[in-house]
Amino acid sequence: MITSLRRMWAAAPVATVILVVALSASAVFGVRTIGNWVYWNDPAHIDQPIAGWMTPRYVAFSWDVPRPVMIDALGMGDKNPEGRNLKRLAEAQGIPLDQLIARIEAAIKDHRATTTTDGGKP
Repeated sequence: MITSLRRMWAAAPVATVILVVALSASAVFGVRTIGNWVYWNDPAHIDQPIAGWMTPRYVAFSWDVPRPVMIDALGMGDKNPEGRNLKRLAEAQGIPLDQLIARIEAAIKDHRATTTTDGGKP
């Protein structure tokens, strides 16, 4: 292995660096993808009760809701809610956390009522 790597380095150092970087990136993204797949396929993480510590992205993944549905439920217009949990978003809007959670739950219920399991309209 080391001999092959030395031979590749001697023949084409730039290509060897590119190969190592590409293989490293593939490994990182592969591990990340598998980790996300395992996490979100665990029944304990599906349809979790909504809490203030959750981010909108986490709720969307847990409840299998498209991003536009979550954005509409948050009622923030064009503001980007990324990186902020529901408690902070409720505080920023000046409403109780329970009210924000109720809006999100209503949006999820409405979304599920208007779509089928295969993503199409009923």
